[in-house]
Amino acid sequence: MMYTKDLVSVVIPVYNVEEFLPHCLNSVIAQSYKNLEIICVNDGSPDNSAEILKSFKERDSRIVIINQTNQGLSGARNTGIKEAHGEYIMFLDSDDWIDTDTVFQAHNKITQENADVVLWSYVREFPDKKIEKHIFDCGDKVFEGDELKSVHKRIAGLTGTQLSNPENADSAVTAWGKLYRTECISSLEFVDTKIIGTEDALFSLEAFCFVKKAVYIDKCFNHYRKENNKSLTKKYKSRLYDQWQELYKRMDNILKKYNLPFEDALDNRIALSIIGIGLNELLNDTKQSEKIKKISSVINSPAYKKAYSNLDTKYMPAHWKTFFKFCKSGNGAAVYLLIKSIDMLIGK
Repeated sequence: MMYTKDLVSVVIPVYNVEEFLPHCLNSVIAQSYKNLEIICVNDGSPDNSAEILKSFKERDSRIVIINQTNQGLSGARNTGIKEAHGEYIMFLDSDDWIDTDTVFQAHNKITQENADVVLWSYVREFPDKKIEKHIFDCGDKVFEGDELKSVHKRIAGLTGTQLSNPENADSAVTAWGKLYRTECISSLEFVDTKIIGTEDALFSLEAFCFVKKAVYIDKCFNHYRKENNKSLTKKYKSRLYDQWQELYKRMDNILKKYNLPFEDALDNRIALSIIGIGLNELLNDTKQSEKIKKISSVINSPAYKKAYSNLDTKYMPAHWKTFFKFCKSGNGAAVYLLIKSIDMLIGK
């Protein structure tokens, strides 16, 4: 497929977001960079989202509406990739928004540096506060060679001094917050979250196999809404453990396929994932004893015991060292109580 030079395709999956969709769309059509193709994939949304899209298209002809039966976030993104005509492509979730100069600055960097991807940071938007999340602490930077390999490895998982902030495990893996050269990802697909629980890490891990040069802009262009109670992150996922085991198997297959020496990083990702497993279990409508039993079974499973045995906690703050000490000892009750504390801190 021939891509239109300097056209940026913005892929926006849309499902059940009528409350937030106008804010998202307004942030895109107001971009200072005007050469856009705004691909809105209405993924069988049952609310008023389709009507909102139609009204916006009447105002801005750059909007392309694709209606499809529900295929989930991954399926909607895949449709967007197939339909994109731009030389460059980026993803935006329909309950989030971006700053006015986002595309302009990202496009400027990717063309100026002849790079394959540009990354930037984001703001977590809570109802009563906002918190900036800088995915690197190096300022603006160009990554090539070994430095690019270190970025790629971080997508697989945190290692070394990166483990001083375990909460950053997924800050660099998001599909959004990046502008890709379309040819780098045109042959790739997101895997359904029903199969692997979360799709971004797997997609980014393979995408970076085709990246030879990356640029980081140390600005928080994306605004990640944390108040959407309809979000998938707010619901208990009964199959999350099994889904993540499938995710790690597929990530390991990519390491093998592309000869990536990131096994230690992946082990660390598995070890740190007990936090997500535990937080998900807190949402389970069951007795506390059952939640502790589930967490105990996870931390005492062979895959997790192997991961913890390889986890180097020397760079971690004291509270994380304590947390993973209990994980290594198999003390499910202690891990459960600590996860409850983490959940309280996150909610503040």
